[in-house]
Amino acid sequence: MPQHSHQSIKKWTLEDRPREKLRDKGIKSLTNAELIAILLRSGTRTMSAVDLAKQMLSRSHQKLSELSRFELADLLQIKGIGEAKATTILAALELGRRRKNEDTEENPVIKSSQDAYRCIAPFIEDLNSEEFWVLLLNRKNMLVRRVQISKGGISGTVVDNRLIFRQALQHYASSIILAHNHPSGNLKPSQADIRITKKIKQAGEFMDIKLLDHLIVTSSSYYSFGDEGMI
Repeated sequence: MPQHSHQSIKKWTLEDRPREKLRDKGIKSLTNAELIAILLRSGTRTMSAVDLAKQMLSRSHQKLSELSRFELADLLQIKGIGEAKATTILAALELGRRRKNEDTEENPVIKSSQDAYRCIAPFIEDLNSEEFWVLLLNRKNMLVRRVQISKGGISGTVVDNRLIFRQALQHYASSIILAHNHPSGNLKPSQADIRITKKIKQAGEFMDIKLLDHLIVTSSSYYSFGDEGMI
């Protein structure tokens, strides 16, 4: 795309305007900055909508997964982004999350850590705070229910194993899979993660409820205690 300095999009050649480009070449031809520019609709007196979008992407290290973790206050810190533009971006990001959740099967059979990851990732991968969830499975390893056990801050959350087994007993689960996210992006389990995993595994053995795995989820990957021989 040619350099446009800070001209208004209206002054660009027709083939370089995001909306016209979408119409003539298809949505796949647009860059992330151009797609965001369409949402922004306009720039400022000194910056085009695409310039604003590029600035936004720069703040999120060119990663949409990081941008999806932005909150209203984060967007308002970007010069040229007011409340109207910020709320439009947040609404678009939330629609993307909800669409991803709709694609998640209601009662999939969990045969591997990857199956479990696909089942829980849409709910926790892009969060700014840590949440602890449990997947409840029946005797055929079919998902019965996803349950949020607790939520906390950036560095951790408190887990009460009584809440976990209350849910398991209430829904007649035969086995469970634990999952929590690391907003920092660090996949390495902490000593607290290891302790709670051992504690819940031991408690489950007394109730004949098997702990199959414990996943640590980030915005791009996951760590499986089961795959790593930690269960």
